[in-house]
Amino acid sequence: METTVQHHKEQVQYAEVYITDMWALKNIFLNIQNASKVNQDFGLPFFLARKKNEIILFASLIISGTGRISFKIYEKRGLAETDKRAFALKVENYFKKSTAPNFRNPEQLKSSISRTISWLNLE
Repeated sequence: METTVQHHKEQVQYAEVYITDMWALKNIFLNIQNASKVNQDFGLPFFLARKKNEIILFASLIISGTGRISFKIYEKRGLAETDKRAFALKVENYFKKSTAPNFRNPEQLKSSISRTISWLNLE
């Protein structure tokens, strides 16, 4: 009888960001930026990807240099390009479909980012 070895690619799971995720996202950001505190570049996280229950990517709403709402993706090092591309597509679709005030009102987003940064830097 033959035995077939099956290699299962680890499944990437996508989800909205919850408050319980914020400390892990903060740590990813601080490692990437080599910083001790989050700043405006952290933005307002809204979407993430997990592999084996570990957050590997997240997207944050930001205010671009032209004052428009956009997003930035932060990632852990060493991720496969296919995971990065798949996440970027999911984020783009989510971003386009969302009608929440933080996605459409720059003043609301600025306020939300400031409050989030203040809260995360309280330590």
